[in-house]
Amino acid sequence: QVQLVESGGGLVQAGDSLRLSCTASGRTFSSYAMGWFRQTPGKEREFVAAINWNGGRTSYADSLEGRFTISRDNAKNTMYLQMNSLKPEDTAVYYCAARRSPIVAATTTKYDYWGQGTQVTVSS
Repeated sequence: QVQLVESGGGLVQAGDSLRLSCTASGRTFSSYAMGWFRQTPGKEREFVAAINWNGGRTSYADSLEGRFTISRDNAKNTMYLQMNSLKPEDTAVYYCAARRSPIVAATTTKYDYWGQGTQVTVSS
């Protein structure tokens, strides 16, 4: 069993940056691919970014236009999402997720474990 805890969310202004963290329990973190998703009220959870087991491969939603960077530190059992040039439309609850596979994936159904989410609010 893997438990995921997100942190780093908050209220920022448009154009600011934030770094989200996701810390995992368990010894299998380094063998799992990880991902970030986000969700706003009334909408489905959408893919943001994913990273394979060793950080050598990443995948991003096209809509991000290169503003976000996903990374991981397996020694710390932690994954990160650096978010730059934030826009009001980035406002959402951000979730981290882990899948029992080393390969990246971009759909929610591919992930086995989820965190509770952290709120990111970007004001205009």
